[in-house]
Amino acid sequence: MSTLPNCPECNSTYTYEDGSLLVCPECAHEWNPASETEHNDSDKVIKDANGNILNDGDSVSIIKDLKVKGSSSVLKIGTKVKNIRLVEGDHDIDCKIDGFGAMKLKSEFVKKV
Repeated sequence: MSTLPNCPECNSTYTYEDGSLLVCPECAHEWNPASETEHNDSDKVIKDANGNILNDGDSVSIIKDLKVKGSSSVLKIGTKVKNIRLVEGDHDIDCKIDGFGAMKLKSEFVKKV
């Protein structure tokens, strides 16, 4: 038995397939599950600590002293990071920091410069 997703409108569990669409018999909502997944992937927006949207190539500044895992070093507040790259995962910024090398940072600990 295949498991179909709940209705996005009323959260009903009684959805069924009708051709390429999924239909909810309780609220009569019809949707295309393929377009829903494509739409959700493109909505992934990464924001800094102040709520500014980050893009590849931006410059950011660290807003908190961060301990470097596996080292006794600390990234100091105000450290500038140039040319960031956004990636999937828990640490969503990939960058190179002068004096430290390649690092992965969480967007909640940086602000856009």
